[in-house]
Amino acid sequence: MVIVPVKDTPPGECPQCWQHAHDRRAHRHLGPRQDCPQCVDHLRNGHPYLVPKKRSSWW
Repeated sequence: MVIVPVKDTPPGECPQCWQHAHDRRAHRHLGPRQDCPQCVDHLRNGHPYLVPKKRSSWW
């Protein structure tokens, strides 16, 4: 199940983590005190993708 993010993910953040932290629909299907399988997988295996940050150009 893929959920389209409500907000644009800021640079340096994981799109899935951002989505699950800021959109209540991501965990709506879970019962009380039930872990999200996608979040648990993220905790064990890390982030598959991070939004790239812009290069600093002040040098």
